[in-house]
Amino acid sequence: MPRVKRSVAARKKRRKVLEQARGYWGLKHSSYRRAKEQVDHSLVYAYRDRKVRKRTMRSLWIIRINAAARQHGLSYNQFVAGCRKAEIELDRKVLADLAVSDPAAFGVIAEQAKAALQG
Repeated sequence: MPRVKRSVAARKKRRKVLEQARGYWGLKHSSYRRAKEQVDHSLVYAYRDRKVRKRTMRSLWIIRINAAARQHGLSYNQFVAGCRKAEIELDRKVLADLAVSDPAAFGVIAEQAKAALQG
């Protein structure tokens, strides 16, 4: 069986990991073994937190919608139920943006939701 020389491939693999570990504290940015361990953890955290970001943003949107709806005499769940009855099909992201950037437009939607609940 022929002899396999691996130095080029191995060096390339290690250099890739050490480049990903730039900016890490202590030996984690210079020692291959420590860097590889930390890069593996970091990739896991990044994957997990991309999912978590979606949850936290939705939570933030709900908080903003609730605060704006309460200024118009509605709770969050009353507002959402009124929007469903009034057939207003705006998602939470758009509603939260309206609540922050254009309160007058949000007020119109809130009045329509309130009217749909009463009617």
